[in-house]
Amino acid sequence: MAILIEGRNCWRIASAGRVAFLVDGADYFAAFAASASQARHSILAAGWDMDSRTRLFPDDRPRDLPVELGSFLEAVVSRRRGLHAYLLNWDFNMIFAFQREAFPIIKWDLITHRRLHFHLDENHPVLGSHHQKIVAIDDAIAFVGGLDLTESRWDTQEHRVPDPRRVTAGGESYPPFHDVMMAVDGDAAAAMGDLFRERWRRATEKRLRRPVRLEGDPWPPDLAPNLENARVGIARTVPARGGEPEVREVETLFLDSITAARRFLYIENQYMTSHSIGTAIAARLQEKGCPEIVIVLPRVCSGIFEETTMGVLRSRLLRRLRAADRYGKLGVYCPVPDGDPDGSVNVHAKVMIVDDTLVRVGSANLTNRSMGLDTECDLALESGGDAKIESAIVAFRSKLLGEHLGVNPGKVAEVLAARGSLLGTIEALRGPGRTLVPLTGDIPEWQDRLLPDTALIDFENPVAPEEVLREILSDDVREPGKPGLLKGAAVLLTLLAFGAAWVWTPLRNWIDLDAVTRIAVSINEMPAAPLLVIGAYVVGGLVVFPVSLLILATIFAFGPVTGFAYSLLGSFLSGVVTFGIGKALGRRTVRLIAGRRLLRLGRLLRRRGLIAMSAVRLVPVAPFSVVNVAAGAFNVRFLDFALGTLIGMAPGIFAIAILGERLEHAIRSPGVGSFAVLAVLVALIVLASGWIRRRLGRGEKPP
Repeated sequence: MAILIEGRNCWRIASAGRVAFLVDGADYFAAFAASASQARHSILAAGWDMDSRTRLFPDDRPRDLPVELGSFLEAVVSRRRGLHAYLLNWDFNMIFAFQREAFPIIKWDLITHRRLHFHLDENHPVLGSHHQKIVAIDDAIAFVGGLDLTESRWDTQEHRVPDPRRVTAGGESYPPFHDVMMAVDGDAAAAMGDLFRERWRRATEKRLRRPVRLEGDPWPPDLAPNLENARVGIARTVPARGGEPEVREVETLFLDSITAARRFLYIENQYMTSHSIGTAIAARLQEKGCPEIVIVLPRVCSGIFEETTMGVLRSRLLRRLRAADRYGKLGVYCPVPDGDPDGSVNVHAKVMIVDDTLVRVGSANLTNRSMGLDTECDLALESGGDAKIESAIVAFRSKLLGEHLGVNPGKVAEVLAARGSLLGTIEALRGPGRTLVPLTGDIPEWQDRLLPDTALIDFENPVAPEEVLREILSDDVREPGKPGLLKGAAVLLTLLAFGAAWVWTPLRNWIDLDAVTRIAVSINEMPAAPLLVIGAYVVGGLVVFPVSLLILATIFAFGPVTGFAYSLLGSFLSGVVTFGIGKALGRRTVRLIAGRRLLRLGRLLRRRGLIAMSAVRLVPVAPFSVVNVAAGAFNVRFLDFALGTLIGMAPGIFAIAILGERLEHAIRSPGVGSFAVLAVLVALIVLASGWIRRRLGRGEKPP
């Protein structure tokens, strides 16, 4: 019985004359460069991130074209008349700002060739992302999988430690990186061009023409196909937006594949947190005829933030799967490189192989958000009883396992044929050096207790900002004794009046960066400067003065180091004071006087509010003082409030401190270049925060 069903678990099933599996960045970057250099009509690329500094070839050998992605594409477009390159990049969340190239619009669009078009795609729900990794060239070849054309992705299949070629543009080394792409031609490639053009239309409201039939073949001459004359299914995740229904083909194909597996289910993925996928695998593990299930994951998630969120969710799911494994059919492993037994290969691939009959490669992680919140695209092909396709699927799985185990793929196939067990094969071939090691995924108990059941970054469906907090919080707060309503109401009305005054009265003239900065500079040389500055934050909080303006002025006046310290301490103490006011007022007063926004915000807060307080500092759902008052009124634990404020405020203040010199230069030395830098920074911040605030203020969900 066929697994791929058009209209159920895939958008289209299209023919491909050639199919190739590209394992790891060195092979993919080389194939992309070879194909793009032959383009005649269009280069279409959509990604989670694209970095113009990415080196397609990290060595120093002379080449006909530049090796850095931005310069490479500009040279390719410049030398071929009529060729256009269209780059569609996710308009990323500010939490990733330090991982991204600064000012991408300027570097990609404003200073490159006029036929190189770059756009930041913000057409996605709040907290969602564009996670598809697609390249289509002349509609004649397409690359789909887990690799973005960005930094820290290039690596060879040897995953050497150390490898001097594995460095960022800034010269920083990064750990071994494993990923997979699939290359297709024919109708399958043309379909990927259609998918890109529809996304471009949604993002820019401009239509791109399909290429006419062209002479030439952009398939890389050195890329030998693994398969010929195959039918390729295209599965997508598209969240509901603008009245259009959601598309969950990615999730449906995962579930159908898990159900269909009979002997082996082989999985490689960056994450393992999806509730629906975990439930389906747990159900299979409890069956007497359960297939062997091998899951290859990274040893740890990338960075402390992911490790304390996604890592915790993964640990919980792995515990659940092991508890369901009645018949010993589950094996969870992580690859380690040779020479570094305590290290790990960063598994970024998104691969699933069902028996010898279906193989799937794409962008979708095994997370909740990949099922319904982020845009995703996977390619899958099914043997349909064709022995050649089955042989190619077996060879691909053997290649992946051989890479992880440090043995020849032929050895993997030989041992598997003799033992008839995928788990037995892995255990027989595991050894010292480069190998697979069992992954427990255990975490400290305190870390497990800290994170709520639903992580802020792993929602399954689009949500409005206030619903983000509702998932984390509950209303189980007690109401301690409070002072009289009349006194409390008078205090709260005074605060609200101050907030309105900055908008509707001549006081708005004080909301001026130059004016505030001049005041800060004037007290810079005073002996009591630290106390005066910190006091200004406290007073500013009491009169609901914009804290962001105070932070900018402080950093401009005192420099990045001292300004950072003053801003963080001043914001914290201001928050503590207004938190105390809210606590004194109590819920009844806030409920009586405040508008719906403050009530909604307050109801979402609870005693275990650390993650929530961090979130509301990062997501500007309400003014700084308003958040503090609501937190106090609804009895958020002070420790959670304090730590959440520091955790949430510090990254933003640090970012302003780092960019402070550039921002100040733009103001003090006006010019085209300086205003361009300032305009990009201000526009991105103001538009994003203003849009969220307007939505929250109307109590509407984003379209």
